[in-house]
Amino acid sequence: MKRIYIYGFIISAVLLITSSSCQVTNKYTSPEIDTSGLFRDMQPEDTTSIANIPWKEYFKDPSLQALIQEGLANNYDLKIAYTRIQQAEANLGMAKAAYFPDVALVGQVTHARGSVDPATGKEKVLGTHQEQYSLGISASWELDVWGKLNRQSRSSYAQFLSSHAYRNLIQTSLIANIATSYYSLLALDEQSMVTEEVIGLLQESVETMQAMMQAGMMNAAGIEQSKSLLYSTQISLQDMKTQIRQMENSLCVMLGRDPGPIERTVLTKQEVIPQLAYGIPMQLLSKRPDVMQAELAFRSAFELTNAAQASFYPSITLGTGSMIGYGATTLSKFFQPENIFANIIGGLAQPIFAKKQLTGQLKIRKAQQEEALLNFEKTVLMAGQEVSDILFSYDSSLKKNGIREKQVQATNTAVDFTKELLKAGEVNYLEVITAQQDMLQARIGQVNDKLEQLQYSVTLYKALGGGIQ
Repeated sequence: MKRIYIYGFIISAVLLITSSSCQVTNKYTSPEIDTSGLFRDMQPEDTTSIANIPWKEYFKDPSLQALIQEGLANNYDLKIAYTRIQQAEANLGMAKAAYFPDVALVGQVTHARGSVDPATGKEKVLGTHQEQYSLGISASWELDVWGKLNRQSRSSYAQFLSSHAYRNLIQTSLIANIATSYYSLLALDEQSMVTEEVIGLLQESVETMQAMMQAGMMNAAGIEQSKSLLYSTQISLQDMKTQIRQMENSLCVMLGRDPGPIERTVLTKQEVIPQLAYGIPMQLLSKRPDVMQAELAFRSAFELTNAAQASFYPSITLGTGSMIGYGATTLSKFFQPENIFANIIGGLAQPIFAKKQLTGQLKIRKAQQEEALLNFEKTVLMAGQEVSDILFSYDSSLKKNGIREKQVQATNTAVDFTKELLKAGEVNYLEVITAQQDMLQARIGQVNDKLEQLQYSVTLYKALGGGIQ
C-alpha cells in the first residue's frame, strides 16, 4: 500500500514539474509605438497635462459640477457599463475555475429484470430481478500541462480590464458631453439676450423711420424693409428658445432624469484658459481609455493565439466517470468497508488528424491578433490626430478674440453713425439696415467664439484622457 502512495507522489511531482516547465513561454509585452511625431509640429517634453487634473478641479462652475455629479450617479450608459464589468468578472471567474476539477456527488439506483434466473438457469418471464445501489464522488479534470487554460484565463483577464477601460471611456465621454451641452446652453442664453437687445434697437429704428416718413423724409419702402429685418430677428429669437428647451431636455437624458429646466449660471462667468498643458504623446497610451481598450484587445488576442498553439500538444485528463464511493446490492449494509469502490479513468490524447480544425483555428487566432495590433496602432494614430487638431484649432480660435472685439466695436459705431446720417439725409435706409445686420452677426459671432473655445478646452481634456479621476 505504501508503494502505491509513493508512486502516486512521484507521478504527481513529475506532472507538476512538467506543467510548470512545458507551458508555452511566449510572454506578453506591450506593442512598441513610435509617438515622437504624434503631435504635429510639436516635440513637447513637459509631462504636465490637464488630463491629470480631477474633473471637479478642472470645471470650476458649481452648477456644472453638480450636473456632472448627478450624471455620474444616474446616467444609464454608465450603469450599462457597470453591468459589462460584472459580466467580464463572471467570465474571468469561470476561466479561473477551469484550473480545478469538476466534482459532483453522484447517487444511482439500478433495477434490472430478466427471464432467466442466473442461479438456476431456469426461464421465467420477467421473474428475476437484480438491484444495485451506488453513492460517491465523481470528478473530471484536464491537467493544464501546456498552459492552454492559463492562456485562456489571461485572455479573460484582459477582457475584464477592457470592461473597466470601457467604463472609463463612457465616463470621460459623459463628462465631456455634459460640459459641452452646458456651455452650449449658456451660449444660447447669451445669444437670446443679444438678440432681444437688437430687437429693441430695430424697433426704435422702425419708429424713427415712421416719424421721418410723416415728415416727408422717408418713403414707405424703407420702413417695410426695416420691419422685415425686425420680424426675421424676432423669428430667430423663437428658434433660439426652441433650441434652449431641446438642449435642456437633452441634458436631462444624460443626467437620467425627466425632461425639465436646468439650473445654470451665465456665459460671462466662464473662464477661457489661454494656455492648456497637454503633456507628451506617450501619456496617451496610459491615459486614454479607447487606446487602453485597443491594447487590451490585442493582449486578449495574443493569449488566445498561444492557447490555440497549445491545443496541438497532448492533453492529460482525469476522465468523466472517475468515481470513488460505495456500491452494494442492498441498502441494509450499504456503508460497510467491503462495499467501497474506486473507478479512476485517466487519459492521454495527442491530436493527429482533426480535419485541419486546429490548424485553421490557429490561423484565425493569428489573423485576429494581427487585426487587433493594427487596430491598436490606428487608435493611437487617431488619438494623436485628434489632439493635434484641437490644439491648433484652439490656438486659432483664441487669436480671433482681439479681431472680433474690434469688429463688434466697429459695427456698433457704424449703427450709431448711419442713424445720425439717415436723419441728416446723407445715407439711405439700406445702409442703416446693413449696419444693424452686421452688428447682430458680430455680437452673435463673439458669443460663438467663446463657446468654441470652451468646447475645445473640454474636448482636449477628454482627448488627453481626463475625467477618470
